[in-house]
Amino acid sequence: MMNFINKIAFLGSITFTCMQLTAQQDTVRYVGTTLANVDYHHGQLSPAVGVHNIQVMRANREQPDAANGFGWTYNHAPMLTYWNNTFFLEYLSNPVGEHVPPGQSVLMTSKDGYHWSTPVVVFPPYKIADGTTKEGYNGVAKDLTAVMHQRMGFYISAKNRLLIFAYYGMVLGPKDDPNDGNGIGRVVREIYKDGSFGPIHFIRYNHAFNAKNTDYPFFERSKDKGFVEACKEALGNTLLLQQWSEEADRNDPLIALHNNNYKAFNSYELPDGRTVGLWKVALTSISADKGKTWLYNPVRAPRFVNSNAKIWGQRTSDGKYVTVYNPSEFRWPLALSVSDDGLNYKNLLLVNGEITSMRYGGNYKSYGPQYVRGLEANATSPDGNCWVTYSMNKEDIWVTSIPVPVKDKVDQDVNDDFPELPAASALKEWNIYSPLWAPVSLEKVTDATQQLVIKDKDPFDYAKAERVLPAAKKMTATFSVTPQQDDHGNLYIEFQDGKGNAGIRLVFDSTGTLTVKAGYRNKSITKYKAGVPYNITVSLNTEARFYTVSVNGKQEGGNQIFFAPLENVQRFVFRTGDVRRFPDADTPTDQMYDLPNPGAQAKLAAYYIKSVKTKKEL
Repeated sequence: MMNFINKIAFLGSITFTCMQLTAQQDTVRYVGTTLANVDYHHGQLSPAVGVHNIQVMRANREQPDAANGFGWTYNHAPMLTYWNNTFFLEYLSNPVGEHVPPGQSVLMTSKDGYHWSTPVVVFPPYKIADGTTKEGYNGVAKDLTAVMHQRMGFYISAKNRLLIFAYYGMVLGPKDDPNDGNGIGRVVREIYKDGSFGPIHFIRYNHAFNAKNTDYPFFERSKDKGFVEACKEALGNTLLLQQWSEEADRNDPLIALHNNNYKAFNSYELPDGRTVGLWKVALTSISADKGKTWLYNPVRAPRFVNSNAKIWGQRTSDGKYVTVYNPSEFRWPLALSVSDDGLNYKNLLLVNGEITSMRYGGNYKSYGPQYVRGLEANATSPDGNCWVTYSMNKEDIWVTSIPVPVKDKVDQDVNDDFPELPAASALKEWNIYSPLWAPVSLEKVTDATQQLVIKDKDPFDYAKAERVLPAAKKMTATFSVTPQQDDHGNLYIEFQDGKGNAGIRLVFDSTGTLTVKAGYRNKSITKYKAGVPYNITVSLNTEARFYTVSVNGKQEGGNQIFFAPLENVQRFVFRTGDVRRFPDADTPTDQMYDLPNPGAQAKLAAYYIKSVKTKKEL
C-alpha cells in the first residue's frame, strides 16, 4: 500500500513540476489538439500513410517449431538496430509470464525488415547458485534460474563492432523484482559480420557478484583486444549507461542520474547539440553535456498523454523528429507525433490500432502494442524510414516501417494496377497489418501476374490492407478481387471516414455470397465462385447516404443505404476478419487463462486483388 501511495505522490510531484514548466519553451511538449479515444483500439486516429506493421514472431506453445523453437509465450521488450546491411532484433522470453523464471534473450535478423530469421538464443537461462539471497527479500534460491530484464540491447562502437547486451536479474519468489538493483549483472557478447557470436562476458556486476561467483568471465579477461576496447568505449558513454539505471546498483558511479522512477531512457540530439531525454510516463529533460547533468529533474512532458509504457524519440531522415508511444492510460493504440524542432510535437497519428487476441494468459501480460523501441546505437535504415519494434500483448513480436516524411493525407485518387506497378513501390501508399498467419504481400500468382495477396489461416487475428483517400463526399471506387475459395474465409471491404468509422461494408463471406451490411442485417448481392475474378464498382454519396454496387458490369441490388452516416470517405479497407472491440477500457488488466486451442490454425483463405482505383467527384 505504501509503495502505491509513494507512486501516487511521485506522479503528483511530476504534475506540479510539469505545470511550472508549461510556460517555459525549453521542454518537449505536445502542442496539437488531437487526443486518442480508448473506446476504439485505433483511438479514432488518422493513420500515418504507408505504415507497414509486420509480425515477426508468433508465440505458439503447442507448436514450438512454428514460433521460437521453445513454445515460450511471454515475449517482450524487443530492441532493434541496423548494422552490416542487416536488421537485428533482440527480445526477452519466459515460458509463461513476466518475472517468472526461467528467462532468456533471443535474436532475430532480417535483410529487408519483412522476412525474419528463426529466433536463436543469444543469452541462455542462467543458473542461480542454491542458497543465494538478496537484499530486501525474504527468500533463498533453490533450483532457480535468472530472468532477463534489460532496457537496451545494442551498441555499435567507433570501430564498427556490434555488441549485444542483456541483464540477468533474480526473482526469488512472488512479488520479487528483478530490476531492484540486487540482481546478478549485465552481460555482453559481440555479433560478428558473418552472423556468429563471440563468447558471453559480464560487463557490469551488481554489488553481491564478481568474477569469483559468476559463470561467465569479466570482459577484461577476453584475449580479443578489440572487443575489450569496444566494451570500455560503451562504459564511457553516459547516455548509453543511463539506460542501465533500473537494473544497476542504486549508487553505481557510472550512472549519471539515479532515481528508480526514471525508467526506460532514450534520447536524441537537438540541432544545437543539446540532448533530449525521454523516460516512461513521457518524462523528459534536457542535457547540455551529453547526459552528464540535466537542466531539471525529469518531468512529464506538457500535454503528452502516456501511461506506464515506453516512449521512443528520434530525429528522422528529413531533419524532423518523431515520438512513438501509447497516447493513453492503456497500451493502445500505438501512435506517433512529429516535431519540426524536437521540442514542440504538433500532431497525433496512428501507427498500429489493432489488438489481437491474447491467446496465452500470464503474469503481468498487458493488452496492446507496447514497449516500442526504434533503431538503437544511432543506427539508420537504408530506406530512410523510421523502423520500430514492439510486443503485442507481451506475447508476439512486431516490427513497423513508418515512411519519412510522415504524412496523413493524400491528394490524388488511387490508381493501383498491381501487375503494372514496380514491386518495390507498389504498396508504398498502403497501410498494412500483416500477421505471420495472415500475411499481406505483393506476389506473383498462378498466372505469374503480380497482385496484392491477402491470406488468412489465423483463427485469432486477421490481415488488413488499407488505403488513405482524398476526402470525398462523392466518389467511385473500382476494384478487382479473385477469392480462392467459396466455402470458408471472409473478406470485409469497407469505406470509412477519417476516424475509422465505416459506413459501407461489403463481405465475401464463408458461404459463397457477396453481401452488404444493411442496418442490423447483411443483404445478399450475388453468389461468387472460387477462382473467378470479380470487378466491383461502388458509387457513393455521403450527403444522400446512398450507394450502388456493380459486379462485373451489372448493378446488383439497386440503391443501398449507408449503415452508418459519414461526413465523407477517407479510407478504403480490405480485412479478413470482423471488427474487434475486446479488450476495452473496462476489461480487467490481468488475463490468467489461455484461450481454447490457442495453437490451432484455421483453413487457409486467400484473396487476390488485381487493381484498386478511385475517383473523387466534385
